[in-house]
Amino acid sequence: MAHEELARHSMELLQPLGAVRSRRMFGGHGLYIDDLFVALIAFDKLFLKADAQTRPVFEAAGCEPFVYDGAGKAVTVSYFTVPADAMESPALMQPWARLALEAALRSRAARKPPRTRPSTRKPRHP
Repeated sequence: MAHEELARHSMELLQPLGAVRSRRMFGGHGLYIDDLFVALIAFDKLFLKADAQTRPVFEAAGCEPFVYDGAGKAVTVSYFTVPADAMESPALMQPWARLALEAALRSRAARKPPRTRPSTRKPRHP
C-alpha cells in the first residue's frame, strides 16, 4: 500500500474515536486524534503509541516496536504495529486505537506545565 493510501486508510480506521488529522513528518506521517499524537506511519506500517501500561498488550499480541537507526545505533520508541486483522475495519482497530489514545492522554497529563517566568516589567505607578 502506498504511503498516502496507507495514511488515508489509517485515518478512516481511527475516525470513530474522534477528529483525525495527518501531518507529514520524517518521511512518514503523524496521526492525531483530537490533537493528540497517537500514531505514526513509517516503513509502510502503522505504529500506535504505547506506554508502560499498554506495551505488554501490544507485545502479547506479537506487535513489533518502531525501531529506527539513530547515528548507527538501533533506537526503539514507544510505538507498536497492530495485529494484521486490525487493519481490516474500524471495529477491529478500535481496541488498539483506544490503547494508543489512552497512552497519549497519560503522556499529556504527565508533562509538567510550562514554567512561568516572573515579569521583568516594573509596575506602573500613577
